[in-house]
Amino acid sequence: MFSHIMLGANDLEVSRDFYDAALGALGVKPGSFSHNKYFYRGPGGVFAITKPIDGKEATHANGGTIGFAAKSMADVDAFHAIGVAHGGTSCEGDPGYREGVAGTIYIVWLRDPAGNKICAMHRPPKEV
Repeated sequence: MFSHIMLGANDLEVSRDFYDAALGALGVKPGSFSHNKYFYRGPGGVFAITKPIDGKEATHANGGTIGFAAKSMADVDAFHAIGVAHGGTSCEGDPGYREGVAGTIYIVWLRDPAGNKICAMHRPPKEV
């Protein structure tokens, strides 16, 4: 459904450091630089960060969240700890289980250095 997701960053290098570290905890290679953007490629698609091309300040979406898939609860915990250590801000509570219409998930949310809300989520196997 998606070709890519791109977020604005006011300080591209600060955001690159954050995403290299936080996404690295999920097994994603550091971003590659091209055309004033950093690209993170994975089997599920492409994520990118850029300074806004209109020259204005980057802003975050109110109510928007971008979720990254994690292979384990440990990866979710590492994403949170490493993200906070690299300029992210914890939001919506500590990593943990949440129940919803889609079942049980293990999830955590962060604000990146530009204020964008992101999360890492692991869906544990269903018990038989």
